[in-house]
Amino acid sequence: MEIPKLIQPLDWKRIWLSDELPIAFLLEVAFRSTLMYVLIVLTLRITGKRGVKQLSLFELTIILSLGSAAGDAMFYHDVALLHVLMVFGIVILLYLGFNRLTEQSPRAERWLEGHASCIIEEGILNIDAFNKENLTFQELFGEMRQQHVEHLGQVKKLYLEATGEISVFFYEKEQVKPGMPIFPEIISKPFQTIVKTGEYACNKCGKCQKLLPGNLHKCSNCQNHQWLNACTAIRTT
Repeated sequence: MEIPKLIQPLDWKRIWLSDELPIAFLLEVAFRSTLMYVLIVLTLRITGKRGVKQLSLFELTIILSLGSAAGDAMFYHDVALLHVLMVFGIVILLYLGFNRLTEQSPRAERWLEGHASCIIEEGILNIDAFNKENLTFQELFGEMRQQHVEHLGQVKKLYLEATGEISVFFYEKEQVKPGMPIFPEIISKPFQTIVKTGEYACNKCGKCQKLLPGNLHKCSNCQNHQWLNACTAIRTT
């Protein structure tokens, strides 16, 4: 039975080079790294020019599938390059095949890549559509604040795209209506008791109603009974 070699801490030869491989192996590492880099560039060239945030399901799958294969082949001496080339070839063929399938079958496209969903319409959150998405209020409102949205009354329609991005369509200035504010310091403090008559926004769906002083007013849209002061700010950006 072979006794494993003890590792000497801070063994600079082992750290910088290797106890098992000759220094000339660095030339092979350079060759492997160059080849894998070229293969990755060619593969990404096939997928198109979209940014990382716009990656489709298939493009993300390529990155995850090929990342380990390419990285390991760059410096592990026992990883055969023909095996890696086979992995690249199969993954690219699968990518092209699934793309062709989604082009020819709308049903397959919806199942594999998803579809755009209207989350906000006429300043009101579509609770049913929202609950079907893997999204939180904090994430949605955070994305909206980056679009300089102050309240839902500024938004005519908001779509959650298949890529995970949001597309916002705004009301004209003269069409903006009272809406639910989306600043975190405001939405974290809803209330149930109305102390004076005014316009209030449901803190769940954003529907605005004129309420009289009292307790337990229910939203006519979602039956929620917590409220926020409606905001009427005009979008200036």
